[in-house]
Amino acid sequence: MGFVGKLAVGLIALVLLAGAGGYTWLRSSPYWPGITLFAEENRVENFRSMNRVFPARDVVAGGKVWAFASAPRPLPQTYRYAGAERSLDTFLRKTMTTGLLVYADGTIVHEDYRLGANETSRFTSWSLAKSVLSALIGIAIQEGHIKGVDDLITRYVPELAGSGYDGVTIEQALTMSSGIAFDEDYDSLLSDVNRLFFTLAAGQPMVATVSALKRARPPGQYNNYVSSDTIALGLMLEAATGVPNEVYLSTRLWGPMGAEASAYWNTGRAGPVLAFCCLNATLRDYARFGRLFLHEGARDGVQIVPRAWARVSTRPSAPRLEPGDNPASSWTFGYGYHWWVPEEPQDEFLGIGIWGQYIYVDRARGVVIVKMSADEDFDDRDHETVAVFRAIARDAGRPIAP
Repeated sequence: MGFVGKLAVGLIALVLLAGAGGYTWLRSSPYWPGITLFAEENRVENFRSMNRVFPARDVVAGGKVWAFASAPRPLPQTYRYAGAERSLDTFLRKTMTTGLLVYADGTIVHEDYRLGANETSRFTSWSLAKSVLSALIGIAIQEGHIKGVDDLITRYVPELAGSGYDGVTIEQALTMSSGIAFDEDYDSLLSDVNRLFFTLAAGQPMVATVSALKRARPPGQYNNYVSSDTIALGLMLEAATGVPNEVYLSTRLWGPMGAEASAYWNTGRAGPVLAFCCLNATLRDYARFGRLFLHEGARDGVQIVPRAWARVSTRPSAPRLEPGDNPASSWTFGYGYHWWVPEEPQDEFLGIGIWGQYIYVDRARGVVIVKMSADEDFDDRDHETVAVFRAIARDAGRPIAP
């Protein structure tokens, strides 16, 4: 049974236990948005209307828009995966794709909106926001707000002293190697990541949530994806810069990279913004962020994200982070600083959000692909999605030497 099914079962159980009065209270409680967020009948609309679900703060666009040329052409009809030729259109439909954009060598060659979305829709990022936060940390280091990635997180967030994050460096959290005990299982109603949405909706401060976490293993030894690492980094960044993260994003990245529309970033009831997820932006502005990293952090020759950071953050920097069958990692994709690296990469990397949100960058072929989805089977699709992106990139991008 998938997450939505388990959520429905849990909700029915709550209703039966509490009776009609309990159900009425639950619907008007701060827990209700978290309970219904992923329901099948609400999911597609919720994912482009998250300011109706949770509080949000604006990420203001400003300055000259980084324009795109456009020259539409057909996508390849098929791709190869698991030894078989498969239909691309079938894949896009079965993964509940809501938006797909392909950018190649300076031009948008495909832009498609589905299931009621359009070019003005603000699609929620889920964990794509982690890659954005990583870029902001690189900028903050260059500006001198943070000494470097070897700094301890507790240097900036002393409230985490004595918690599992005591002794964890910024780099260890960026590479999901903190050693923190945190259950990221979206199929379990009682997992840490699912309970996180309930506690934040109920108003628990984020620092209180993180300070209660303990360590499962020593930091720096094992790559295990946990959203709490990004929460700790978000708290660190805000403390280091002295400004809210949504303001830092607006002034250091969103405006300078030439976003065409303001975004918004969801918060818990107590704030601040949810650094581990829930940035909401147009398809084209996600593509601009990918385009920035395609050009190693530069827009038209002006460096916005430090070039060295754009390079190191999108490549594995230690054996535990290498892609493939890795005994020091919980997944076969490699990892950089909040960017994923697929198996057998050819200078390619991607940001991934649950439910099928992707920014894929193929530097070798000059291609950026953005895909927004509401796919319940997202956990099982990452490898197939990379196969789809590679097929599109081969078709749309410049050829590379074998």
